[in-house]
Amino acid sequence: MTDVLKAIILGIIEGLTEFLPVSSTGHLILAGNLLNFEGDAAITFKIVIQLGAVMAVLILYWKSYMEIGANFIKMEFSKRKGLNVIHMILAMLPALIVYLLLKDTIKSQLFGPTPVLIGLVAGGLLMIIAARSKRKNSVDTISYKQAFGIGLFQCLALWPGFSRSGSTISGGLLLGTSQKAAADFTFIISVPVMFGATLLDLYDSRNLLSLDDLYLMLIGFLVSFLVAMIAVVTFIRLIKRLRLEWFALYRFALAALFYFIVIL
Repeated sequence: MTDVLKAIILGIIEGLTEFLPVSSTGHLILAGNLLNFEGDAAITFKIVIQLGAVMAVLILYWKSYMEIGANFIKMEFSKRKGLNVIHMILAMLPALIVYLLLKDTIKSQLFGPTPVLIGLVAGGLLMIIAARSKRKNSVDTISYKQAFGIGLFQCLALWPGFSRSGSTISGGLLLGTSQKAAADFTFIISVPVMFGATLLDLYDSRNLLSLDDLYLMLIGFLVSFLVAMIAVVTFIRLIKRLRLEWFALYRFALAALFYFIVIL
């Protein structure tokens, strides 16, 4: 299989899974293992294609970001006005602190098939527990306390396989938000979270960057962007009808499949 085809496949996987509660990092690690696409260059490639998914959400939720930016310029931080910069900071801060403290341990110990399979199962169990909550509210009613709590749950996503969206949506449900509100909030905070994390990873991997691999990264980036645009819109529609248990069952099936293919 050519490197171009591998880049396209991984770009599709990233775009499809980045914002679904199934763990994009876990999928990329497992797929990279099956495709024999591993090593320093592969790590850098997987970092770059995440930016494609980030750009998709930035475009789809541009109105929300404009409103948050306008409130920030006017120094309007009242919770009655909907989401604002304080919500964003509270949701981002816990995972950022944990990542900066433990990033070397996370990359050296958790970026492998076995930890991913554990994360898929554990995250699925969390989602089943959280899915029992039945609330009806919009993203604009999320409080500062709930935003910070969701940020704490986001720390679980630093374990590959848990899934950032799965952790934050589950956290939102357990903290009293509706599934739709938790999903919207997850997507909105994803841009600064993922953009910041990607820049940090790129800086740490700056010595691994090569112009020879640039065209592969560009292919993966574009494919990830286009697929993520479709995936996010589709998921927002599905989240109104599908409960988290269905995604949890998928995670269990995927973990079982890869256990027999990769581990045994």
